[in-house]
Amino acid sequence: MKISPHWLRDFVDLPVDYARLADELTLAGIAVESVSGEGNNTVFEMDITTNRPDAMNHYGVAREASALYDLPLKPIAPKLPPSEGKSDVTIDIQEPGLCPRFTAREIRGATIRPSPANIASRLQLIDQRPISNAVDATNYVLWESGKPTHVFDLDLLEGRRLIIRKAQAGETLKTLDGVERKLSADDLVVADAKKPVGLAGVMGGFDTMITERTKNILIESAWWDPVTVRRMSKRHGLHTDASHRFERGADFESTVVSTNRVAELILNSGGGTLIGNVIDVIARQLDLAPVELDLREVQRILGEKLSTLEISRTLTRLGFTMLPGSEDTYLVHIPSWRLDIEREIDIIEELARLHGYDKFANTLPAYIGEVRDLPDAHKDERLRSSLLALGYNEAISLTFISKADARRFSTAAELDLANPLSDEASVMRTSMVPSMLNMLAYNLNRGTDNVRLFESGNVFEASGTDAMPRELKRISIGATGSVDADVVRGLVSGAAARPFSFFDLKGDAETLLAPFSHWTLYYDAQLHNEKPDSKKSADYYHPGRYARAVLDGTTVAQFGQIHPDVATARKLRQDVFVAEIYLDQLYQHDLREARYEALPRFPAVERDFSFLFNDGVEFEKIHQSVSGLAIAELRSFVPVEIFRGEKVGAGKYSILMRARLQSSERTLRDDEVAQWSGQIAQALEGLGGAQRA
Repeated sequence: MKISPHWLRDFVDLPVDYARLADELTLAGIAVESVSGEGNNTVFEMDITTNRPDAMNHYGVAREASALYDLPLKPIAPKLPPSEGKSDVTIDIQEPGLCPRFTAREIRGATIRPSPANIASRLQLIDQRPISNAVDATNYVLWESGKPTHVFDLDLLEGRRLIIRKAQAGETLKTLDGVERKLSADDLVVADAKKPVGLAGVMGGFDTMITERTKNILIESAWWDPVTVRRMSKRHGLHTDASHRFERGADFESTVVSTNRVAELILNSGGGTLIGNVIDVIARQLDLAPVELDLREVQRILGEKLSTLEISRTLTRLGFTMLPGSEDTYLVHIPSWRLDIEREIDIIEELARLHGYDKFANTLPAYIGEVRDLPDAHKDERLRSSLLALGYNEAISLTFISKADARRFSTAAELDLANPLSDEASVMRTSMVPSMLNMLAYNLNRGTDNVRLFESGNVFEASGTDAMPRELKRISIGATGSVDADVVRGLVSGAAARPFSFFDLKGDAETLLAPFSHWTLYYDAQLHNEKPDSKKSADYYHPGRYARAVLDGTTVAQFGQIHPDVATARKLRQDVFVAEIYLDQLYQHDLREARYEALPRFPAVERDFSFLFNDGVEFEKIHQSVSGLAIAELRSFVPVEIFRGEKVGAGKYSILMRARLQSSERTLRDDEVAQWSGQIAQALEGLGGAQRA
């Protein structure tokens, strides 16, 4: 939300410049995210927490500045002309549990015209569009004091009567945005004698709105049950400035002053006559229970003794009232606008933030015991440092995804949220891949073509009606763009950048898995959890450009290029590669201990093997076949070159492989090398390979 610091001067004489004010408000917990403009046009972009609706307006922020600098806070005191006659408007609250207070005021003979320049300019400064003097008066009061109000064309209200009731079956309401809404029995409405004219606490009705023809106006200000407003707002997909505040808890005592303030602004700009006294119907009192404050507890929690004078001054400036109790205790009465204060610790927090967290001494509390790392902390740190060294940046995303993504990227049963933020975040994530794709798309859509990200977190799976959900640790990796791999590895000086490929991702996966102890580690193209004749659980990978890593018979990672269809659907305009590492499986293996091994004193011998194979023979099979010979002196067996084309023949490929033989105890003899080379050649021929000269 946006706040004008110049507007704050209407209520408190600020002794500091706006830059310092922004810093000191932020330190006090009323965060200023950014500052734009200059002079009287300076604007604060505020980040007010959801439990502080009282600070989501200029008067609320001014109250904080008043307490911060120990300055008087000027009250909002509307000046109204004498009223004439008596209003015949009646208010009937049929749902006192949901609307304990409803206040109204009547103006006759007003002229609807554009707002005065001072009102319109202030609204425009905080990105509010001026509409007319009557409507702008309600918006001005909303941003001035935080209290949502509404104005009706009184001549369009049937029976000159307002009824607060539940909607009836089959009723509809056309709201101010022009949408015809079908109401349910769970909706709370403001109705006239015949029909609903407003969705309580959310939005007014189209048929009774203020127009240029309006002459007689009814102003209303009420207190609505937060839970009811929240449910209606969500049910109708209608989030407004009014619902944003009502569903967090409005000020019960502000209905009269906000009604009078709107009346003052309308009368000053559009003339007219104030009719009768304010109509204030209280169906149920809403009092906040006082809280007992023990000064000894204040010192115990804060670790520093605050003077009684400072405590009293701070709380009084914030609107609290302190009454002496026994010994060092006080009974603190909570102001009507602070619904977030319920316990003693809440008041102590108020004292701490206004005193200044930076003013407390840096001390550690007394602690008896020992501090232990989490069981897998060293493994987490090893993977994290390796990923950072490989050029990836750590990212964090929400643990919520859409139901469609949960089913698209996993076969696990998802966990539905009881109160989701939106359809796009309605279930707990069952895979890390959707969030990673969203983060990659976010960067690509903003002109960042080379992206390397990783995220460590949990996925969640339902495990039956009576069992607790499962939380499984994962790491997701995402990459796209180009890479200067040759330059990084120092192989070719000045090499041009090339596109990031599947093999780059596989190399990074190998680097991450290498530190973990194991007997066997191999990679194949089988999808994790794939079952015969069933839908593949990871068919979002590109055919032929994916693999899984199997450590001692258990799949610990899966990676590859995202399928073109998936990339197109998510508007990814270049090749994207992702990996998902299953830490719950990987962490069953310990990290290998680093051991010193002297360099061999004896020379190595290399032998090349050129073979022709059918395409169905993968190098993994070749490597396993050669490794199965158990030649102790075989240090490595790697592919060097692959040839395809007309000379090789369709469905075949020619591959050049290199074996490196070496002993740490002696120099190898030619006959030994020849014998081992023959064994290797025989093993390769056993796979259907044809040796080439």
